Amino acid sequence: MREQTADPAVRRDPPPSMVERMTLILDAFDGRSARLTLEDVARRTGLPRSTAHRILDQLVRQRWLEHNAHGYGLGRRALRLGGRDGGHGRIREVAAPLLHELQITTGLVAQLAVLDGAEVYYLDKVGGRFASCVPSRVGGRAPAHSTALGKAMLAWLEPEQVDARLGAGLHRLTSRTIGDLGTLHQELHRIRQRRGLAFERGESFPGIACVAAAIRGQEGPAAGISLVGDVRTPLENVAPLVAAAAREASLTLFPGSGTARRARARRAECVRPEPGATWSPETLNRLLALDGRGEWM
Repeated sequence: MREQTADPAVRRDPPPSMVERMTLILDAFDGRSARLTLEDVARRTGLPRSTAHRILDQLVRQRWLEHNAHGYGLGRRALRLGGRDGGHGRIREVAAPLLHELQITTGLVAQLAVLDGAEVYYLDKVGGRFASCVPSRVGGRAPAHSTALGKAMLAWLEPEQVDARLGAGLHRLTSRTIGDLGTLHQELHRIRQRRGLAFERGESFPGIACVAAAIRGQEGPAAGISLVGDVRTPLENVAPLVAAAAREASLTLFPGSGTARRARARRAECVRPEPGATWSPETLNRLLALDGRGEWM
């Protein structure tokens, strides 16, 4: 008796060729950050579960795919062949488990991006039900000055570097987007005062809020990690988790940097809180700048 797939309506006649079946499986991964379970692969390809498992195991051994507790994803060989690594493979590798932990702990969308000129370039995105409501996508871009991710990284550049990257005019995406360099530099100063935490509510897209922190090395910001929700999300509750994830990634990627040494010295006082925990009101008042209307910047 022929083994049934998870969704037999998807494909009733799997191709007999091994090459074709391998191609089916690789095509099931619709993005470099896609994570699929064995059941997902069987459903998308129409292959019997046992067949899919056997081929997946071979693809993992040959490094076309990788496998961890979160499922299967594209491996180094597939990313290198497709030219999609962009030199950021190590950053993505280190950040991936941190993003998944952030998403599982908070239920929000976790993102990873790097600074590319005046834009942020998204390397990874992990989300639950809310992910489809967040317009960002892996491989996509957004103006750095309008996103928490971008501001978190810009804050650790010299002012002259910021000016050179962004130019004189800042495009407004919404009524809340920062529209001039003077105001942006004030915001970057506030971000540095609150230990690198950057916030935005509705600056890129109406109804979307975000908190971010930069992954930092000896030469400045290497990437940024963020959590995204709707504008009602109490970002102050999850800000410590984002800061801790960025510190952990910095320690792993740049163990000898000054940033890493300072992070180790603060580790005892900056312990990651349990899910649902938050910083004290006194700590939040010191770290988080409010605008004149009492809203998060």
